[in-house]
Amino acid sequence: MEKIEMFVLSVFLASLVIIPFALKTFSPYLWMDILYIADLVRIMVKFVSRRRRRPLFFVLDRFLEQTAAHPDKRFIVFENESYSFMDADRRSNKIANALQASSKYEPGCTVALFMGNEPAYMFTWLALAKLGSPVALLNHNIRSKSLLHCFSCCNAQVLIAAAELKGAVEEVLPSLREQGVSIFLMAKECDTPGIDSLTDQVEKASDSPLPHSLRSHITFKTPAVYIYTSGTTGLPKAAVVNHNRLLIALAVLSSNGVTSDDNLYLNLPLYHTAGFIVGFIGPIETGSTIILRRKFSASQFWDDCRKYNVTVVQYIGEVLRYLCSTPKRDNDKDHKVRLAFGNGVRAEIWREFLHRFGNIEVREFYASTEGNVGFVNYVGKIGAVGRVNFIHRKLFPYTLIKYDTERDEPVRDANGFCIESAKGETGLLVSKITDLAPFVGYAQNEQQTEKKRLRNVLKKGDLYFNSGDLLRIDKDNFIYFQDRVGDTFRWKGENVATTEVADILTLADCIKEANVYGVQIPGHEGRVGMAAVAVKEGAQFDPSKIFSHVVSYLPSYARPRFIRLQNAVEVTGTFKQLKVQLVKEGFDPGCIQDPLYILDDQVKSYTPMTAQIYNSIVTGGMKL
Repeated sequence: MEKIEMFVLSVFLASLVIIPFALKTFSPYLWMDILYIADLVRIMVKFVSRRRRRPLFFVLDRFLEQTAAHPDKRFIVFENESYSFMDADRRSNKIANALQASSKYEPGCTVALFMGNEPAYMFTWLALAKLGSPVALLNHNIRSKSLLHCFSCCNAQVLIAAAELKGAVEEVLPSLREQGVSIFLMAKECDTPGIDSLTDQVEKASDSPLPHSLRSHITFKTPAVYIYTSGTTGLPKAAVVNHNRLLIALAVLSSNGVTSDDNLYLNLPLYHTAGFIVGFIGPIETGSTIILRRKFSASQFWDDCRKYNVTVVQYIGEVLRYLCSTPKRDNDKDHKVRLAFGNGVRAEIWREFLHRFGNIEVREFYASTEGNVGFVNYVGKIGAVGRVNFIHRKLFPYTLIKYDTERDEPVRDANGFCIESAKGETGLLVSKITDLAPFVGYAQNEQQTEKKRLRNVLKKGDLYFNSGDLLRIDKDNFIYFQDRVGDTFRWKGENVATTEVADILTLADCIKEANVYGVQIPGHEGRVGMAAVAVKEGAQFDPSKIFSHVVSYLPSYARPRFIRLQNAVEVTGTFKQLKVQLVKEGFDPGCIQDPLYILDDQVKSYTPMTAQIYNSIVTGGMKL
């Protein structure tokens, strides 16, 4: 008996040594997977619990909870000013009371916010949430036709603009007045007829709380914000983010280890999904302090991090590359940043960032504004956007399907169903539309909403969201972003819709047709815009007029950097513009016989492309 007991004890002790070794060898990520799944379950339980609360519980209610629990906790730090949760609550009350007292605002109406990064942006959003108004987050770089389009497509009745954007508002003022729009300027006075100053009214207003009855009409399906995204056709589309989606978004930072002790550095634009959802809504849940900056500055990034004791930073792929491109300093690793959270970083930049700036956990994720599925690289595998597992796939059913990039459509079998991609094979990410993973779509754009719906994917009658992104899953279940499909590319952290740019180019007097695409630049993230254009018969290509035209209609990141003149824009047999060969040929004047031009901001014109300019770009001498 004693020998049996000794044998059992020996086996047990050996197991304590062997099992961890075996797990590390054959399932090295098991423990991280377990922690992630546990986190996923915790988030779902909290979400369901909040969904059951009465009266209904929204993001604003979480903010009010934080204010009641930690009134003096720093919420926003901006330049030399600091605002506690209580300060933010009172200031938003003053804005809300000022608007409510105005005869030009009706509680609950849709309001467009046209401002850059500043605390007033956040206070105004909180104020409008208290008044029960959905808010359209306008890109403060847009002008003219794009501004009018973005304002109108969500049925906004009120525009609130920053003082420095007064000129942009005045450009479209006649059109806005025709529509009966109420316009407020965040300034103490305004002498332009049709625009009312708001700051003076806010200063006089009470900071008393707003009655809950003002937002009693809101349900989880009510739009909370409209965030604009460039799709495959037309001008920017307003993705509808309802209150249910925003409630889910509260978990974006807390599920990645961010706490109330963290200081989060927010330099991405607040009109952007990353800036608003991650940078603003995330800290409302965690109670973290937001270190807000007007815009990103690579040269001042680390100095700010040291000055404000930043512990968490956000990024898009370009941000980390810009940081790695700054001159090296002796104090590069002298900071308290422990976590970088974002998406779009290349593996080589990821490695360089860690090597240069120290032991920072980089959490890469995949998501889209309107999409219904996301992934998080909780393991830290360099280059991956996430890790897939059985539980995640059960909660949010998704798959990768074979995609024909030439035909620009999914590959289907003899029965008309899509074909799933094999492990290690690139495929189009599609995600099943369910009650738990809905797809709301775009405001007043059923055509584009329907284009994102993919039917009869794996069986008759099923319905999936078409992400428009090509991804790949490796043998270890890590998922990697490969490319975008269709007519969208990414530059300077922004999506550029090629047909939107083409439509604007063809508004110019001399251009008959335009084929817009993105070309890669060595050392740059994303793709820079290029257009192959055909000139109207009897007309001449006017470089300076085209420059003025694109500057008037397009934000800087969407302006074609290169223009290629062709006799005619080539199309396929089904009249789709040919892009593959054009993308492959790029902008090398040594390989292209057609006339080539490059946008030159200094001379305010498009100027001829030369071999010297081309070499300067590809060797990194000229920055785009």
